[in-house]
Amino acid sequence: FRLRAADLARTIDVATELDVLQARARFSESVDGIEPALSTDGAFELQAARHPLLIPGVGAPSDSKPPVPVTLKVIPPSTVLLITGPNTGGKTVALKTAGLLALMAQSGLRIPAAHGSRLPVFRSLFADIGDEQSIDASLSTFSGHIMNIASMDRSLVTPALVLLDEVGSGTDPIEGGALGVAMVDHFRRRGATLVATSHYDALKTYASTTEGVTSAAFGFDAETFAPTYRLLYGSPGRSLALEIAARLGLNPSIVAAARENVSAREAQLAEHLAKIDRDMRALEHEQRLAIKERELLEAAEVRMRQRDDALRQREETFRRRLNEELETQLRQARREIDDVIEQLKAKTTAIAETAGRQAAAVSTGDTGTARSDARAAVETIARKFLEPEARPTGEAPIAAGRLPAPGDRVVVGGLGLEAVVTSVHDGTADLDVRGKRMRASIRDLRIVDGGAPTAPARINVNVELQPRDGTPADLNVIGCTVDEAIARAERFLDESLLTDQRVVRFIHGYGTGQLKRALTGFLQQHPLVARFATAPPEQGGGGVTVVELKD
Repeated sequence: FRLRAADLARTIDVATELDVLQARARFSESVDGIEPALSTDGAFELQAARHPLLIPGVGAPSDSKPPVPVTLKVIPPSTVLLITGPNTGGKTVALKTAGLLALMAQSGLRIPAAHGSRLPVFRSLFADIGDEQSIDASLSTFSGHIMNIASMDRSLVTPALVLLDEVGSGTDPIEGGALGVAMVDHFRRRGATLVATSHYDALKTYASTTEGVTSAAFGFDAETFAPTYRLLYGSPGRSLALEIAARLGLNPSIVAAARENVSAREAQLAEHLAKIDRDMRALEHEQRLAIKERELLEAAEVRMRQRDDALRQREETFRRRLNEELETQLRQARREIDDVIEQLKAKTTAIAETAGRQAAAVSTGDTGTARSDARAAVETIARKFLEPEARPTGEAPIAAGRLPAPGDRVVVGGLGLEAVVTSVHDGTADLDVRGKRMRASIRDLRIVDGGAPTAPARINVNVELQPRDGTPADLNVIGCTVDEAIARAERFLDESLLTDQRVVRFIHGYGTGQLKRALTGFLQQHPLVARFATAPPEQGGGGVTVVELKD
């Protein structure tokens, strides 16, 4: 056992520390405590503080009434709080609450107060509370207080919290008031945070005329003179000794005689203090109304902000869905444009094959540019998106007759191409156009009856067999806006493809880089572009983009 005595001692120490930590945690939870903020400027602020021994189920019976919270504030530049008010009003309990919660916080316990509380770290804490008389030591009440305060003064180390209850009491009121003022001012000059209670007019006058001293008073019911236990800041409270004596059952004749003994000056001062108390209660009532109004306004502001957020989210959702729908329609339009271009290329090839044998039959209009037909196709697609229900009456000539079958000779409406059906699918048909294969919608086919095909209605389709000399391989967009540059680039790519220009260049310059970024995004999404890159230094470098079109 002796060999393991040191280990056992350490185990007991660790178990004790764990037990203390668990006790702290459980007690903090039982008082519904909060962790106060640490103030670095010396501010002492307890919001809605409660004495732990008055909390039901903790220091008081579970069925007892909960204590009225008290807010204690000593905030720089003020370092002294002087509390006045009626007897039995809660002054002493407030002092004990301040000292006990300060010690709890520095012991690692959470304190029974509201959030927003903040405390400094005190190096010393002194309290002179209650009756200090001692029969054995031949000390009166006054002597006990004086000896206790003298000991505080000798041991005080700042930052310090000093609590003085009924400072200067137990002796002649005039001398006691003067002594109380001197003691409070002495601790204030030494830099201590001081909370004191008193009934003396001298101390009330000192609090209202001295910088760095805050006065507060516990309130009372104006009709019954019962204490409300609520602390009102800025009010020099009345003691209400005569009123409270009457309420506690003292003989009315004694109270009446006491009123007659009050001097006229003291009565005038008491009336003045009563008026101040009434004004303070009125201001407190207005303050409560203002706080309630502000809370209502803040709640309304929160509701409006939530409504704005909801509307913004709905708008963003609608815009996103609209963009997705437009993107879908744009992709479909581009696919249909690609189909039109493929059909035009097929027709160009067919005309090229027969050009040598039928040169006389190919007019200048037949060998012009195919740009107008492509644009007409795009307009048709646009009308289809804008007016999905509107359809030309002759668009589906086969709907009234039989469907085409393999081997049928047909004419592709709109393009005027003669073809032979090789196979039929769901809504489409594979066609042989002079040895070239293509696919078209059944709605666009017209069956040719008999040996001679029905001449289709002529449309102005202009196809160029050779690139025109005037078609440039470069497009200069320097000086254009982004929208102008994109529009010119779209037309330029269409012309280049139809004139068999496979490599083209966009001259956009350096500038701010906005044109280059816009063209890069445009080229990345364009269906005719195979690849693109920045031109070599000898061809313009970063100011030129070279584009290769699909075959």
